[in-house]
Amino acid sequence: MQTWIIITVAAAFLQNIRSAMQKHLKGVMGTTGATFVRFGYGVPFALFYLAILWRGFDRPLPVPDGQFFLWAVIGGLSQIVATFLLVHLFSFRNFAVGTAYSRTEPAQAALFGLIFLGETASRGTLIAIAISVVGVMIISVARTPLSVKSLVTSVFTRTAGIGLLSGTFFGLSAVSYRSASLALAPSLPQPDFVMQASFTLGFVILLQTVTMLVWILIREPAELKRVLVAWRPGLLVGFAGASASFGWFMAMTLQQAAIVKVVAQVEMLFTFASAVFIFREWINRLEVLGCLMIVLGVVMLLVV
Repeated sequence: MQTWIIITVAAAFLQNIRSAMQKHLKGVMGTTGATFVRFGYGVPFALFYLAILWRGFDRPLPVPDGQFFLWAVIGGLSQIVATFLLVHLFSFRNFAVGTAYSRTEPAQAALFGLIFLGETASRGTLIAIAISVVGVMIISVARTPLSVKSLVTSVFTRTAGIGLLSGTFFGLSAVSYRSASLALAPSLPQPDFVMQASFTLGFVILLQTVTMLVWILIREPAELKRVLVAWRPGLLVGFAGASASFGWFMAMTLQQAAIVKVVAQVEMLFTFASAVFIFREWINRLEVLGCLMIVLGVVMLLVV
C-alpha cells in the first residue's frame, strides 16, 4: 500500500476525534472561539513536530520563497473561513444538509487543482470522486425527511449555501497547501515530503493563530476567556488537529489534493464505527448505502 494512503487514513481518524471535540466546544463558546481552539492549541504540537525533525533527526530546514508564502497565506486564510463556516453550521437545526454540501470538497479541490496547478484527472478518477461525494451527502441527509421536493429545495437553503461555500474554501486550502509544500522542494538537498509538510504546517498554523487572535481581541474579547478556561479539551483538539493536518500535508505533498480528500472520506466510516460499537446507536439503510458508496469510490480511486 502506498505511503500517502496510510497517512491519509490515519489523518482521517485523528480528524474524526478533533471534529467530535470541536462540536462539544461549540456548546461552551461561540463559533469564533471554537474555530480558534483548533489553531491556537495546535501551535505547540506543530512546532514540536518541526523541532524533532530539525534537531532530533538533523533534517535541514527548507528556505521559503515568495511562491511558498503566497500559497501558504491563501491556504491558511481559506481554512480559517472554511472552518468558521463549518462550525457555524452546528448552530442550525438542519445543519446535516449544509454539512453534506461542505463534503463536496474533493470535487472542488479537483477543480482548483485544474485551474491553478494544471492537474488533470482521468475519467475513472472523476467518477470515483463523484461516487464518494454522493455517498457522503446521502449519509448527511439520511435522518432528515426525504422527498424529491425536499432534496430540490434543500439546494437553495441558507445552510446548503454555507456548506457549499465551506467546501469551496476547504478545497482551495487543500490545493494551496500542496502548492506551498511543493514550492519548498528546490531549497532542499533532496525532496523531503515530511519536512516540507511540517514546515508548511508550522508556518500556516502560526499565521492562523495570530490572525484569529487579533480578530478575537478586537471583535470578541470575551471569547478569549472561554478559550482559556477550556484548555483541557482545547489541548486535545489542538493535538488531534495538528497531527491530522500534518498527515494531510504529507499526503498532499505526495499526491493530488483531490485524490487525498477522496480517501479522507473514510472519516465518515470511523464516525459510524464509533456510533455503532461505542455508543450502540443504529444506522439506517440510507446510511449503509452511503458508507458502501464511499468505500466503492475509494476502491475505484485506488485501482484506476
